[in-house]
Amino acid sequence: MATKGKEYGFPVTVEWEGARRVRAGVAGKSALAVSTPPEFHRDADPSVWSPEDLLTAAAATCLTVTIAGAAEREGLVLEDLSVNATGVVGLRDDGHFGFVRIKQKVVVAVAVGDKERARQLVERAESTCLVAVSLDVEIETAIAVLALSSAAEL
Repeated sequence: MATKGKEYGFPVTVEWEGARRVRAGVAGKSALAVSTPPEFHRDADPSVWSPEDLLTAAAATCLTVTIAGAAEREGLVLEDLSVNATGVVGLRDDGHFGFVRIKQKVVVAVAVGDKERARQLVERAESTCLVAVSLDVEIETAIAVLALSSAAEL
């Protein structure tokens, strides 16, 4: 019989503010305004985060902190690290309108001798990112590893 591992809870409270706007909060953290995106409602405020922004950001930020944590554990010095992501919404194969893929580009800069090590670390991080492995959506990740002498090109 398999034993169950530890479980962690991440409670969030969402309060309706009126119209199509809510405020999401976590105890002890700054609240975040969230609204329907302008792509779905012409009167939506484009300066406010949408649930779609948050899902895409969750995947990208999870990958970024997973890479940073793995690099720290393995003693790999990162000179720079960024992840740009685009969530793509459309008609799915199951007939529902939803996320069909998330496209991510990882750019990491390291010392010249660490390029291959960095690429392997990013690939491992990609396969273990908690958010990505929890989503039922294709995630396309491109990786660019720059040598320290090329870091100025970022």
